[in-house]
Amino acid sequence: MTKEKGCIGSSLDSFLEEEGILEECTNTAIKRVLARQVARVMEEQKISKAEMARRMNTSRAQLDRFLDPDNDSVTLQTMQNAAKAVGRSLRLELA
Repeated sequence: MTKEKGCIGSSLDSFLEEEGILEECTNTAIKRVLARQVARVMEEQKISKAEMARRMNTSRAQLDRFLDPDNDSVTLQTMQNAAKAVGRSLRLELA
């Protein structure tokens, strides 16, 4: 005999929205995913941080801030530069 599991409470998005932090959490998650993707491609292509910073025309410190998952103060231009530096493109859309 199996017991059917039901949902209790609200969804995570609903909870975060009720707490007034949904947008902040979403933005942080997007930035973290993007930083991890760039770091993974850098590793696959054997691109050093120094070389990546050169390709982005920025400092190593700025690149470190971009790759830091806890630092979410990154501009759209920096994200585009990072994507271009590894031969990728950045896609954004309204949902």
